[in-house]
Amino acid sequence: MRTARLRTVHPVLWAGWAALAAGAVLCVLGWYGVSGERWAERQLPYLASCTVPGAALIVAGAVLLTHGRGALAAARVEELYGLLVAAEPAEAEESAPRAPLAVSGDLLMVPGGTLWHRADCPLVAGKVESVPVDAKLLASSELGPCPICEPVEETD
Repeated sequence: MRTARLRTVHPVLWAGWAALAAGAVLCVLGWYGVSGERWAERQLPYLASCTVPGAALIVAGAVLLTHGRGALAAARVEELYGLLVAAEPAEAEESAPRAPLAVSGDLLMVPGGTLWHRADCPLVAGKVESVPVDAKLLASSELGPCPICEPVEETD
């Protein structure tokens, strides 16, 4: 799947680069021709035959490159999606109960934080600045429970 999609994208990118290069060459030739003529009526043929088509080729090349890059990104996303779908978890893993991440009954918080945690939660474990949660803070609902360790509010 990947190589078939990428084979159709690379010619678009090459065509974009070729159009940009040809447009740049035509613009340089037009500028060189215009710069050598003193009278405006002698400059117009260079503008009409080189500079205007050169600018059009530059715009077309930019459009082709943008389209090619988008198609390349889409091909990569499709490939990653295919890998993700192919890697389905086994049924045994789905039926296995999830072990709790933290089991401590002590509740801690970090000053200035918005969550309260179990003492062995990986988000506060080992942090020197963590302090015990005050019952007033729990009652006032200023702090929310941590979604990682899922602490249960202890009522005294």
